Amino acid sequence: MGSIPINGSSFAFQTRAFFCIRRAPSRVLLKRMNERNEPEVVRSETEWRARLGPERYHILREAGTERPFTGSLLELTAEGRYLCGGCGAALFTAEAKFESHCGWPSFTEPEELERVRLLEDHSHGMLRTEVRCKRCDSHLGHVFDDGPGPKRTRYCINSLSLDFQPK
Repeated sequence: MGSIPINGSSFAFQTRAFFCIRRAPSRVLLKRMNERNEPEVVRSETEWRARLGPERYHILREAGTERPFTGSLLELTAEGRYLCGGCGAALFTAEAKFESHCGWPSFTEPEELERVRLLEDHSHGMLRTEVRCKRCDSHLGHVFDDGPGPKRTRYCINSLSLDFQPK
């Protein structure tokens, strides 16, 4: 068992799965890696708020995080695709989904790597990699290097940032 400092407090953990965020950051300070890639879908903040509602707006536009083990897509096992909740872009497949026991839906990889943007995230006193939809620049979650398979990636994604399209 180890511990990590977050905002002056130390939190114990037993597995690397702990590194999924437990609460939403008030502000995420990001170093953009792909500045030249402007989103295809652009809306005003008023339009986003009206379209998404308060909970989804907080996750997708303010880089928030839903509470662990509460998401509607966490235990879904049906065949189909997971779409961006902001713009409808196809992001993940059911075949890439696996149970990581971290409290959020997890995927080994996106349907197409070109459909997501990866950004450095220095919030909560740690360095992580944020995952955003490339089409609308909405926050999806984070990717970690402790997943199964040869790529060892675990895309830890908020249920509220996705819509499910059955096959």
